[in-house]
Amino acid sequence: MRHFILFSSLILCISCGEKKTEKTETLEEKAQRIHDSVITIDTHDDFNVDNFTPEVNYTQNLDTQVNLPKMEEGGLDVAWLIVYTGQDSLNAEGYAKAQENAMAKFDAIHRLCEEIAPDQIELALSSADVRRIVASGKKVAMIGVENAYPLGEDISKIEEYHKLGARYISLAHNGHSQFSDSNTGEADDQWLHQGLSELGKQAVAEMNRLGIMIDVSHPSKESMVQTIQLSKAPVIASHSSARALCDHSRNLDDQQLLMIKENGGVVQTVAFSAYLNTEKHEARNEYMVEVSKQVADSLGLEWYDRSQFSDLTQEQKESFFANYGKIRDLASERSKNDPNLPPAVNVSDFVDHIDYMVKLIGVDHVGISSDFDGGGGIEGWSDASETFNVTLELVKRGYTQEEIAKLWGENLLRVLDRVQEVAKTLE
Repeated sequence: MRHFILFSSLILCISCGEKKTEKTETLEEKAQRIHDSVITIDTHDDFNVDNFTPEVNYTQNLDTQVNLPKMEEGGLDVAWLIVYTGQDSLNAEGYAKAQENAMAKFDAIHRLCEEIAPDQIELALSSADVRRIVASGKKVAMIGVENAYPLGEDISKIEEYHKLGARYISLAHNGHSQFSDSNTGEADDQWLHQGLSELGKQAVAEMNRLGIMIDVSHPSKESMVQTIQLSKAPVIASHSSARALCDHSRNLDDQQLLMIKENGGVVQTVAFSAYLNTEKHEARNEYMVEVSKQVADSLGLEWYDRSQFSDLTQEQKESFFANYGKIRDLASERSKNDPNLPPAVNVSDFVDHIDYMVKLIGVDHVGISSDFDGGGGIEGWSDASETFNVTLELVKRGYTQEEIAKLWGENLLRVLDRVQEVAKTLE
């Protein structure tokens, strides 16, 4: 009996020693484990077609905020590449020029996925495609259209865009389009359609028929309300935050958020500093604009504030975005040790908006976007290489792996599935 007691005590001591030496998972290790396990989707990334050539392309670590090396470093699985066209005159000439721009961007995305780097990135058209491509180890490209303006007045072009891979379209951008009023009408209370035009209402029905998600981020509030009333499928806000925390017309107020919840849609919180914390953004922006102007001037380039964009030519806009990353990085380097530099809007400010919307409309209706290479980027998530930091902040705030998976992509994929299911019933 005495031998049995001694033997049992020995086993107990060994067991205790194993428990003491067993490594405890740190918060960072937990966040990394979760980050590696979930599908990470960023629903809004702009780009310049000049970076989609055999010589200069996203296989290289360019000074863009998004490219394949940065996606790999940050663990970003899916980038929605945006066919963006700025608003211009509502006439045949304007539509033709916009269509040319849109087709160049569609072509660039297909060139990246089919010719430049088919072994590294593939175009997805459905949630099943996303899961298959991620499982294969490749990155995923998806296509969103920011501003339906290039469609002109030909509704049949929506089907053409769908065949090219577009899986969401917004009916307006900065300025009223032929389809919809823009949020920018709030500035002077001038509206063109009082919401959607008749053409816009037809476009909603056509997108429902084809299985294209309707993006309500840029249209006016009344346009959004009418869209939800008309749509037979859930909608998305591809890059918007909470107006209750930052009173900007690009953000959604509580009524709009609750409508999207009722609709079954999702709001993709955007890492755009002006839409997250106005006071911090304006103080930092005022300082950095001056530094950026100095840098641009030293390089013989022009630098514009976002408020000037509506007055720029297409060529000026393209030149600006082509040099944006380089000037931004040089300005950041020049100012980083300046004690007078105002604090930047950061990942904590970003997740404050996620927290607010999760509490108001539930974790099933909130997602994540950056607006990289289109003005987005904050301290801690300044480009795709820092994507992990968002997951880390979510873990710090107590979000579970299941909740983080929903925020990073599962909610968006659920909505895409539902939109495509509705389309099948309408055939």
